[in-house]
Amino acid sequence: MSVRTPDPYPGWLSDDDLREARNRLPMVYVEAVPVRLDPLGYVNEVGLLLQADDEGNMVRTLVSGRVLYRETIRGALLRHMEKDLGPLALPQLPVSPVPFTVAEYFPSPSQTGLTDERQHAVAMVYVVPVAGECTPRQDALELTWMSPEEVLSPGVQAEFAGGRGSLVRQALAYAGVGR
Repeated sequence: MSVRTPDPYPGWLSDDDLREARNRLPMVYVEAVPVRLDPLGYVNEVGLLLQADDEGNMVRTLVSGRVLYRETIRGALLRHMEKDLGPLALPQLPVSPVPFTVAEYFPSPSQTGLTDERQHAVAMVYVVPVAGECTPRQDALELTWMSPEEVLSPGVQAEFAGGRGSLVRQALAYAGVGR
């Protein structure tokens, strides 16, 4: 049983073509750590998606998805924020498309600590404040808002798949949490 998000642009690549492309070259992704800010602009909540992996295990994850052919980074980021958090999330996209980090995923364990058994992927990762009402969509079962301290706890960090817990730790450090 696949819990993969259906491709909203099925003409882009067929499932077979996508599988073949993933076997031959890195895929470009955007990932976002949704946050809520206090009136002074400090992160007071982090939004984590809960979904089932291919084996049926519950895992925490981030907003994530491919950048499509001829799509801007900002366009891909907005599309995936709305796809995963709903049309009323009101994400506040960064002024510049410069990510806080670039994540490299490999199909087997590597020096990066990030894995994606399907492919070699390169993801530009952003911290994105959201101001609206978030409703998880597609393959996410729920969106949980947690304090930065909860997100950094060993129990929650253990719930991330593929090493994404390290990205959340980097995101919070980038946003000034824990300084």
